[in-house]
Amino acid sequence: MSTYTTMLEGGLYSCQDEELSRLQTACLEKLYDYNATRPSEGARREALLREMFAELGEGCYIEPPLHANWGGRHVHFGRGVYANFNLTLVDDTHIYVGDRTMLGPNVVLATAGHPILPSLRERVFQYNRPIRIGQNCWLGAGVIVLPGVCIGDRSVIGAGSVVTRDIPADVVAAGVPCRVLRPIGERDRRYYYREDPIPPAYIE
Repeated sequence: MSTYTTMLEGGLYSCQDEELSRLQTACLEKLYDYNATRPSEGARREALLREMFAELGEGCYIEPPLHANWGGRHVHFGRGVYANFNLTLVDDTHIYVGDRTMLGPNVVLATAGHPILPSLRERVFQYNRPIRIGQNCWLGAGVIVLPGVCIGDRSVIGAGSVVTRDIPADVVAAGVPCRVLRPIGERDRRYYYREDPIPPAYIE
């Protein structure tokens, strides 16, 4: 099995592999080009993302700067995904983000981990676990999602949370570590912020 395959499939491997370095550098060259685009170059940004990402649905928008270990090579975005400034994708294995999900500024999706055993870390060993985020989720500013985590459809993760374990669908969750606070319910159909009501015309 190649080191690249081991990297994607969750095995323990050394980050100092020369073949990995060569492949990764080519990805990072494209990421550099993306981050150097001007605000008026929307078509060029989209074209670059389609080269960089494993999958990119229609209508996605990512505010530069974007940071990604592999330049998005292992990232799968559905349709209409929006990411604000400074999205960090530690995409050493696959990251899946569903349709219409919103990622606030400074969100980190980190698939990589390192062994607790010091002698292995000295030799730069690493392992990776995929991240899966459902459809129509909202991750607030500064959320960190750790390796192997799944977040269910339509859930909201509060700003500054560190998501260490799976979060189910249709809930509001927050904290360090992140935990479920409550389900999304009837009150959320009436108010968009504290006591501020949603105009009836906006409710489907």
